[in-house]
Amino acid sequence: MRDVLPVLGGWYAAGLPFGLATVVEVSRSAPRDPGAAMAVGPGEEVVGSVSGGCVEGAVFELAQEVVASGGARLETFGYSDEDAFAVGLTCGGEITVLVRAVTPERDPAFGAVADSVAAGEPVTVATVTDGPARRGAVLAVWPDRVLGTLGASGLDAAVTADARGELALGATVLRHYGPDGQRREDDVAVFLQSFAPPPRMLVFGAIDYAAAVARIGGFLGYRVTVCDARPVFATPRRFPDGVEVVARWPHRYLRETDTDDRTVICVLTHDPKFDVPLLTEALRRPAAYIGAMGSRRTHDDRAARLTEAGLTRRDLARLRSPVGLDLGARTPEEVAVSVAAEIVALRWGGSGAPLSATEGAVHPPRSS
Repeated sequence: MRDVLPVLGGWYAAGLPFGLATVVEVSRSAPRDPGAAMAVGPGEEVVGSVSGGCVEGAVFELAQEVVASGGARLETFGYSDEDAFAVGLTCGGEITVLVRAVTPERDPAFGAVADSVAAGEPVTVATVTDGPARRGAVLAVWPDRVLGTLGASGLDAAVTADARGELALGATVLRHYGPDGQRREDDVAVFLQSFAPPPRMLVFGAIDYAAAVARIGGFLGYRVTVCDARPVFATPRRFPDGVEVVARWPHRYLRETDTDDRTVICVLTHDPKFDVPLLTEALRRPAAYIGAMGSRRTHDDRAARLTEAGLTRRDLARLRSPVGLDLGARTPEEVAVSVAAEIVALRWGGSGAPLSATEGAVHPPRSS
């Protein structure tokens, strides 16, 4: 959804109705996660995807129908067999898709949500998918305000409280309530889609490898900062557009920078005078990934210095060094792919092995 919002915001601002399809529930080896979106706008223009191509044709037709009727539809797509004309998922999973018409009259909060996402402001969108409430009704919830309604004040209050909790976690979930927000009932299904600010990638060491890592970090959706103590190297023109470049001692910059459980830290300096104080700070704070570049010999020397600095074996176990997966990478761009692959594998619990050498579902079920 985040990727297609700029286009949808333009349609909305121009008063052009469009059909918006959102994956609200998945099971087994589904190709896309909840929140994946596809929209059909003016001139039958299509943006986004809900399944990677399996059911997009059927969703396209549903989107046109809801725009014509001004309503909303909930459809589930499961496995399609060898019948070439069947509509379904060849992977064997199952997805449930909410398709609704979006206009300023039906969804007065959409424009504000699009603006907040573009500005990096956190917001959760709550949408009724099923039950005795208007399907497609929307309530947008910010930390300090709400806009819209799901049709009942009690339901709005319960959903607002839950939406703010999910927003703090950056989570997207399907929840159930009674018609007036009762928490032990499951008549009304509400999809809570959180748009937390993008996670941060902090790259230390303004070298050519850093430029490649910063580029792929932006591609993966991170807000990237490159930091180096040497002003001659820490210049914006050496890095992709949109990358923040900071000329400061790395450990001092990190000490004054907030990190969380989604933050990625890549240390590419491989110089003890930078690495040791920086990693001493990094390994004592929250982060999803901490990787450091260098040979195995460099790693052994670095680990010994970090131990002397007071870090424990448990602290050092968090360090991914040498950085990246074993792809045989040589060029900065190839090394960046190796680093990105390790970050993704760690995020989702992947093995890093070739899929042809593994068994079971390609997309295993995610834990909640």
